[in-house]
Amino acid sequence: MAALWIAHVTVTDTEAYAKYAELAGPAIAKHGGAFIARAARYVQLEGKERPRNVVARFPSVDAAVECYESPEYQQALDHARGASERELVVVEITE
Repeated sequence: MAALWIAHVTVTDTEAYAKYAELAGPAIAKHGGAFIARAARYVQLEGKERPRNVVARFPSVDAAVECYESPEYQQALDHARGASERELVVVEITE
């Protein structure tokens, strides 16, 4: 079943985070991920507000986890660490 990769992010270093974004996109695409929402308008109804929210669709939970664990994504993530505060969850779509 397909899955959603949902990230809530507060960027603290825009230059370093821009490098993350540059590298993360191709890594996500390589693993079958496609962005369906990225830094778009949002309404925070509960919980900690993060001004950047990203949703990508993957073919499966396993594909999303493989992406996260891949060398390409980990290289990108090196730029996000220390440049952002973030939460990331992968949720299977139950259609």
